Amino acid sequence: MKAFVHEYGELKLKEMEAPHANEGEVVVALRSAGLNRRDVNLPNRRGEKDEALILGSDGAGIVEEVGAGVSNHQVGDEVIINPALRWKENSDAPPERFDILGLPDHGTFAEKIAISAEQVEPKPEHLSWEEAGVVALAGLTGYRALFTKGQVKELDTVFIPGAGSGVATYLIQFAKNAGARVIVSSRSKDKQRRARELGADVVLDNEQDWPEELQNETVDLVIDSVGRATFNRSLEVLKKGGRMVVFGATTEDEVPFNLRKFFYGQYQLFGTTMGSRQELRAMLDHLKNFTMHPVVDRSFLMEDFPEAFEYLKEGKQFGKIAVKVSE
Repeated sequence: MKAFVHEYGELKLKEMEAPHANEGEVVVALRSAGLNRRDVNLPNRRGEKDEALILGSDGAGIVEEVGAGVSNHQVGDEVIINPALRWKENSDAPPERFDILGLPDHGTFAEKIAISAEQVEPKPEHLSWEEAGVVALAGLTGYRALFTKGQVKELDTVFIPGAGSGVATYLIQFAKNAGARVIVSSRSKDKQRRARELGADVVLDNEQDWPEELQNETVDLVIDSVGRATFNRSLEVLKKGGRMVVFGATTEDEVPFNLRKFFYGQYQLFGTTMGSRQELRAMLDHLKNFTMHPVVDRSFLMEDFPEAFEYLKEGKQFGKIAVKVSE
């Protein structure tokens, strides 16, 4: 089968042995996959000495083979892949054996994947294959950040720096569905426009004076994935006692901030990443209840993986990037 792999420092399409379902597993013939920043960063972590690893965390397809002992899925089921491995029930932090699909296990950038039957969920019927292929990682991350950690409530005001990321496009829609007021920021005029079309109530430019622009707003919750470039600016517009949830650091990991100002303001800071199967199922129910669609910016063919990687690295996308694996 065709697969997109990282092998001895190179990214390339390669013929790999097709998997078979062991006990407790299913084989999914993938129709689509989703590209995430994790996929772009993993080659740097692996270096040049490792053998072929199929990248990819997100995917959707049709169950083609069912292993012994599997009773909850059958051949022909349309499913999405849950990339949060071995995290079943909602908890404050993931269990010790938690991993994300795509390292160290083979991922979704292939024509087929063998995976535990516990890691696949029914595909929402209203989603296209491209939408289903990009829903799990970003949707789950955003759902946990907003609802589990952020405890968003109706009439809250939520500020989301970096409006164009895949997770941000979920957050905007989730928050609006929950009855919240949404403020976003971006340096791109096009992304500002598209965020407004998606439902954002207030759209800021990164060059604006945020405290000045938001002096008449009460920001209850900030959800930040940018890191150093926005952390202190976001904290400055958050109300005293407000909540800040961080799930990424696309600029820099280390952020200096005024600790005394922080504790006098009685702010609440939460870290999060991914989520449990329980939260994934709640997120999928949310999509179905609101007939919500993921935002797919572009779709690439499997042969065009290198181009898709460069597109994501350049940060041009608004929403998710999908890859068509098969028709």
